[in-house]
Amino acid sequence: MTQKPLPKDKNIYDTDCPILYAMEVIGQKWKLPILWYITDAENQTLRYKELERKVVGITATMLTKCLRELEQDKLITRKQYNTIPPTVEYSIAKRGKLLMPALQSIYDWGESQMNEKE
Repeated sequence: MTQKPLPKDKNIYDTDCPILYAMEVIGQKWKLPILWYITDAENQTLRYKELERKVVGITATMLTKCLRELEQDKLITRKQYNTIPPTVEYSIAKRGKLLMPALQSIYDWGESQMNEKE
């Protein structure tokens, strides 16, 4: 991997940095766990309540906000069924699938570093 140099005469936040873009899209506290659970689901589809149970500690408001943002960024897809009560399912989108190898690498790195700490 060839690392591109950072501009020396500019603030990195004023540039088109791919890492900063990626962190803007997925860098919030709850987005990675949401993506991870959707991808890890048996049929790669989870309903809202299933996500609410799996992502321990998240509020309903924050879950809804993150899901909307992930859908807006085309990382997940949302399918609503016209039932009473409404049923909504979330699954990983094509763009989200492209992110999974990078997340797996980060997971592997984190696991190795945690083991090294002990």
